Amino acid sequence: MALSDATRLRILFATPELAPWVKTGGLGDVSAALPAALAEAGLEVRVLVPGYPALLAAFAQRRALVQVERPGGQLLPAAISQVALRPGLELLLLECPACYERHGGPYQDRTGRDWADNVLRFGLLSKVAALLASRDTPLDWRPHVLHCNDWQTALAPAYLRYRHPAAAASVTTIHNLAFQGLFPATRLEALDLPASAMAIDGVEFHGRISFLKAGLQHGDRLTTVSPTYAREICEPEHGFGLDGLLRYRRDRRGGDLVGILNGIDTREWDPATDRSIAAPYNSRSLALKQLNRAALGERLGLDLAADTPLLGMISRITLQKGADLVIEAAPTLVARGARLAVLGSGDATMEAAWRELAAAHPGRIAVRIGFDEPLAHLIEAGADLFLMPSRFEPCGLNQMYSLAYGTPPVVRATGGLADTVVDCTPRSLADGSANGFSFAPATTEALLAAVERALDAWRDVETWRRIQRNGMARDWGWGQAARQYADLYRSCLPAAR
Repeated sequence: MALSDATRLRILFATPELAPWVKTGGLGDVSAALPAALAEAGLEVRVLVPGYPALLAAFAQRRALVQVERPGGQLLPAAISQVALRPGLELLLLECPACYERHGGPYQDRTGRDWADNVLRFGLLSKVAALLASRDTPLDWRPHVLHCNDWQTALAPAYLRYRHPAAAASVTTIHNLAFQGLFPATRLEALDLPASAMAIDGVEFHGRISFLKAGLQHGDRLTTVSPTYAREICEPEHGFGLDGLLRYRRDRRGGDLVGILNGIDTREWDPATDRSIAAPYNSRSLALKQLNRAALGERLGLDLAADTPLLGMISRITLQKGADLVIEAAPTLVARGARLAVLGSGDATMEAAWRELAAAHPGRIAVRIGFDEPLAHLIEAGADLFLMPSRFEPCGLNQMYSLAYGTPPVVRATGGLADTVVDCTPRSLADGSANGFSFAPATTEALLAAVERALDAWRDVETWRRIQRNGMARDWGWGQAARQYADLYRSCLPAAR
């Protein structure tokens, strides 16, 4: 599709999550903030998302558009409805009650088990995304680019290859390569894919169907959510068996794989305007942070004194996030006078370990299992340090929230953490770039050493203020990423290629 410089780019953004209504992690936040930033930058964006109960309830006045009566295979019929959010930005809700109107999460039931028909639920989402980006689309609105996000929509480029003649270019974004959407090869016909798709240059991955591999194989461009993660996933350690394909896509034609750093929604995450915290503040009024610290301590029942460092952690409680490292370090941290405020959920064994630590150290360790948005804001505003020792981290958002809130993070130098957190050293302090603390080995000892360095700096008020203000000085919003995506979209159109 040829496109003049004056033409407004039209983007179909396909996603399985959309904050605040449906969110299991950073993808939900990205799916809300990036399309809004793209619309603000002058693009015309439609967000295709399943019609989950929370979305249907939030948008009861939606407008019916079309029926998709015969999606093919064993995919169920569905309807598409429309909601206008703001100029240049609309929702397209994929309504299929049997697939999406369920009690539980988007991928799992209330017991934490994957829905048995996820292959068909997200096959349908991918198939409809491809349909709307093809010459067969039933809509008058036609996108220039289909932007697919993670495995749940990554089968769409394969449908454009095998079933629907493409009228739009396609971009596949990897938010976390560890989740690939793997299903038995016997489901190929149910997905309405031909036998020829089950090949090494198709959707096949070690004898199974891989939704994500399909998007990496057939997408016109590939992106991931930070420059460092784009390099890491091309190596065996972080490639989860797809590093060879990713290296090939990275190296051909000057590079089909790029890393674009996520931003944060600065309308929701700004300490100067945050209604969820006790006392709004900015880089010139950091003394007010103490009021949030006191409010957090009171809410969680923590025993705080002026010389007591308060460490926060908001995370999925999993090995990927390094939760085990913090669990192992917690008794030592408490023995050295620190207090811990932890919010999150995940692995049942580690959740139990956190509960035991909180029971063994009342007033010193406070743990809340689950998610509480206002509490998350208060932890970011009230903690002195933020812990994020991930074994791998495609981008991460919490470290950027922390930097924006003047809460220096302690991170493992990987993925987006390495791209956003500048370790405090004499050199980085001197040049004004130091904004946190990082370490390399994924060990408890390395984490404790980094925290000790951070606490030494925390006890020096002048040094600490410099570190805080360095983090708060950068614009962590989506503006730059939106411009990079707009350039990427233009680059993958036929005339540009």
